[in-house]
Amino acid sequence: MDLSEKRRIEVVAAVIHDAAGRIFATQRGYGEWKDWWEFPGGKIEAGESATEALQREIREELSTEILIDEFLCTVEYDYPKFHLTMHCFLCSMNSDSLHLNEHEDARWLAKDKLKSVRWLPADEGLIARLSE
Repeated sequence: MDLSEKRRIEVVAAVIHDAAGRIFATQRGYGEWKDWWEFPGGKIEAGESATEALQREIREELSTEILIDEFLCTVEYDYPKFHLTMHCFLCSMNSDSLHLNEHEDARWLAKDKLKSVRWLPADEGLIARLSE
């Protein structure tokens, strides 16, 4: 199947960091990639900007508000069944509380511990960059 035949999905991801420089990682609790780790976020809906989608997804997934500090990069990744375009943003917490509404686990990982969890393939591309 070539790229033109593959379903395309466009998402946003929040690379949330804290004052100590740790990165927030979430563990999927459902689907084909259950138990793998990812950056929180999700699909951009019609009429939304990437930053609006990210704010909404974080409210839905974590019941919290974030500050979007800067755009990091866009990751293009070919999964077997679809092509993923993931817009990644460096973010910080705008609240001290969060609740896992969709994920089964979450961790704050120091930069030297980022490789201690099994990241989704598309997210792995960011790990080397964030570990620097």
